[in-house]
Amino acid sequence: MTLDKSALRWGASILAVALLAGGTGYWAGHRQAPQSEATTPAGAGKVLYWYDPMFPNQKFDKPGKSPFMDMQLVPRYADGGSAGAAPTVAVDPAARQSLGLRVVAAKMGSLASALEVTGTIDFNQRDVAVIQARSGGFVSRVYARAPGDVVRAGAPIADLLLPEWGGAQTEYLSVRRLGKPDLTAAARQRLRLMGMSDGLIASVERSGRPNGVVTITTPISGTIQTLDARAGVTLAMGQTLAQVSGLGTVWLNAAVPEARAGDVRVGQNASTTLAGFPGERFAGRVIAILPTTQADSRTLTVRIELPNRDGRLRPGMFASVALGGDAKPALLVPSEAVIRTGRRTLVMLAAGDGRYHPAEVRIGREAGGETEILAGLSPGENVLVSGQFLIDSEASLSGIEARPIGGGAASATIAAPASKATLYETTGKIERITANSVTLSHEPVPALDWPAMTMTFALANPGIARGFKAGDRVRFGFDRPPAGPTLRHMAKVAGQ
Repeated sequence: MTLDKSALRWGASILAVALLAGGTGYWAGHRQAPQSEATTPAGAGKVLYWYDPMFPNQKFDKPGKSPFMDMQLVPRYADGGSAGAAPTVAVDPAARQSLGLRVVAAKMGSLASALEVTGTIDFNQRDVAVIQARSGGFVSRVYARAPGDVVRAGAPIADLLLPEWGGAQTEYLSVRRLGKPDLTAAARQRLRLMGMSDGLIASVERSGRPNGVVTITTPISGTIQTLDARAGVTLAMGQTLAQVSGLGTVWLNAAVPEARAGDVRVGQNASTTLAGFPGERFAGRVIAILPTTQADSRTLTVRIELPNRDGRLRPGMFASVALGGDAKPALLVPSEAVIRTGRRTLVMLAAGDGRYHPAEVRIGREAGGETEILAGLSPGENVLVSGQFLIDSEASLSGIEARPIGGGAASATIAAPASKATLYETTGKIERITANSVTLSHEPVPALDWPAMTMTFALANPGIARGFKAGDRVRFGFDRPPAGPTLRHMAKVAGQ
């Protein structure tokens, strides 16, 4: 079907009222009076019927006013293309210029697998110090500490009175006075085994007096998580006095949708931003992917380690994470060319001469304003990147079916048939056989610039598929008539 300038603007004004409130003024300003019975635009072809754009399924055999709306019926003209070609939406040059239609070719390129997720900062659970009593005794003094305090390594926690240590030190001093090196060394080793540090033993040797009061300090810098030391409390050997979590590094637990699990790996770089530090990025790396998935949110937890030398990253903070990946080759189109209807995804193919046809596609990753096309397009096919929603709406009103995935190249579907069919050959594996078609996972077809893909071919003759089954590797030949890629011959590959 062909749209002249007047008809396109008339249809567009009606669509704009229903769909785009912001565009109403533009179309209203350009709306023209409906054509009379005797007026037919040059080159538009024969009038097939008249219709009301608001009720496109109702057809009328003559012009006039719509019985449904207070508006003139719009003529539908015969498409100027060949009889064997699929129906299209045709737009004359003047209308294309007014609409600002732009066309871009689908092309192979590299698309980095960028993944934007969110997460929260947590303590590094591998950097934890547990402070315990090495011997039974009493807490004689507790320093001014509380859970949540940030302390440096060597900060005192409590003074402990350990009678057992005092008795062992007295025995050591007595043995030391005997002047027998072997006995002295054995006595010193006994003190070490009881948990006394070399510094404490040296202090006893210098003073010549036992010291049963020991100051317990934290071995690492960090924040006090628990503190159970209280003055006057009786202690048992191994009793926990405090627990300290280090802050030199922190963990960022990011929630990654399970559908993107294949895009993350251990060792992958990550870039983090936090609301508390606008304009600043923190670099880290993935150190673990937890083995379980959250059933309620259908996400898996990815653990990222971040340096925290200045201590600004605090557990509990909310963060946005960009997980970078290696660039992978992909068939790309501008993201603005993709039409998402909710039920399927479409692009508008441009066949030249202002003729357009919808095609269904399956999309993959999206980054940098480009979208990966997994199926439904071939390199070099032209797609609309502006005005495509209007053309798609007109195609829907006209009842034009979208080219299905695996339906062949756009040129075969919407262009006039070539004077002589060209036969293309390649190899592949049969995925499915029906009475009228064969689905094949085939290798690239260099003559058409097709990559390896899975697509369905119509059978020129049902007998071609006789004797074959799913899983067979075959060499086959096909051509591309207007009805779509058609299988002409097929033979098993040697060794099957």
